[in-house]
Amino acid sequence: QVQVVESGGGLVQAGGSLPLSCAASGIFFRINTMGWYRQAPGKQRELVATITSGGSTNYADSVKGRFTISRDNAKNTVYLQMNSLKPEDTAVYYCNANVRLYSTIETKFDYWGQGTQVTVSS
Repeated sequence: QVQVVESGGGLVQAGGSLPLSCAASGIFFRINTMGWYRQAPGKQRELVATITSGGSTNYADSVKGRFTISRDNAKNTVYLQMNSLKPEDTAVYYCNANVRLYSTIETKFDYWGQGTQVTVSS
């Protein structure tokens, strides 16, 4: 039904930058909020940033001022620009899309990407 695919990620030195992107595809009525989450080894998955279809954003305190989330509704794509990266940003980053499948049914579903590794070396 709905596929969510991340791209980007990789290895970067501390203080560097890295862009992530995520595209949702398939058959659906509308995508609501899209967002990025991350999970470091031995830790729970945590919110990084979200953006609504109207462009309202929300960031984790740990990334405010360093990361920027944006979205292209026409392309069903969300981006995360990560600047001033720190070793503690090392994690697998997951994209999430909250999707309404049908125009006649209000129910929304969460779809996740497979994750992309971001490693920040000190």
